[in-house]
Amino acid sequence: MKKVILIFAILLSACTFQTKHRGYVFAPDLQEQVENIKTTRQLEEQIGAPQVKTIYGDEVWIYYGADENYRGPLPLKYDNKTVLLAWVDGQKVKEIKVLYDEDLPDVMIAEGETPIPAAIELNAIEELFNNIGRFSPAGLGQ
Repeated sequence: MKKVILIFAILLSACTFQTKHRGYVFAPDLQEQVENIKTTRQLEEQIGAPQVKTIYGDEVWIYYGADENYRGPLPLKYDNKTVLLAWVDGQKVKEIKVLYDEDLPDVMIAEGETPIPAAIELNAIEELFNNIGRFSPAGLGQ
């Protein structure tokens, strides 16, 4: 019986339940909070600096937040995803849109690596010889 309890305790300890927040922590009344924002200064004071600003087309400030859930051996899950998009023109905020879980598409991440065109593939021996002379000896201060 002691062995069964010990095995059960070990298995139970492997099942962690942990939630980490990634990105911005938005207020529950986010939609009402952003309705009165008219300038970029107000946006930065109430929400903060954006994580990303677009560089092509309309200037859009993007804010993102999600909960990352660890449930032991089960796959990692994200929920409570929120994206705030703010279309900016100079110092004015033209439009703000808040997207939640149900508004966001599910994106599947592909397995493997993306091939790089014209990349040089080296094996371990070639990598070793390629690095000869690149590093200075320790203590020379170079």
